[in-house]
Amino acid sequence: MRRYWCEAIIVENPGSEKSAAETGRDFCDKLFHIESQLENMTSAERKEERIRQEKPLLEAYWCWVENLNALKGTRLEKAVTYAKNQKKYLENYLLNGKCVISNNLAENAIRPFTIGRKNWLFCDTVRGAKASAAVYSLIETAKAYNLDVFDYLEYLLTMLPSVDFHNHPEYLDDYLPWGKRVADYFE
Repeated sequence: MRRYWCEAIIVENPGSEKSAAETGRDFCDKLFHIESQLENMTSAERKEERIRQEKPLLEAYWCWVENLNALKGTRLEKAVTYAKNQKKYLENYLLNGKCVISNNLAENAIRPFTIGRKNWLFCDTVRGAKASAAVYSLIETAKAYNLDVFDYLEYLLTMLPSVDFHNHPEYLDDYLPWGKRVADYFE
């Protein structure tokens, strides 16, 4: 959401009255500042502090957004429309202290694949695209669980051929990066 407000800023004029786009960006910056102060808390403490500190700020923000009148076809209108359409999703991080306010981690995780996909010939079919998406998802999840990707993939390719997952697909759960067998193997 912050990106849309930044894109709508035409020229920053220090000392003059802030534009609506600058105000929208500043609301986002205040939320990010609060989040930076909550970094070292437990997820339960973070959730409680978010409700205490950020929820009132978000309520003020949404009230401000609802009262904005942007000219049609402008970047400001795009920012306002995006904010209004995404409201219920943008507040989801308040529900769980483990969630982060930004989607930067997800975007950074998929960036290598979105950049490289044009170069990968095996994605030219639906089956190839599905297969590569599954592999990429597995790799990025392994990274998120601090597993050595090469060792994890080697483990999977060694162990899975002997698993009867065609008749018992639930057996695969143990081999996912958070699975019990994986945790036992990589301890």
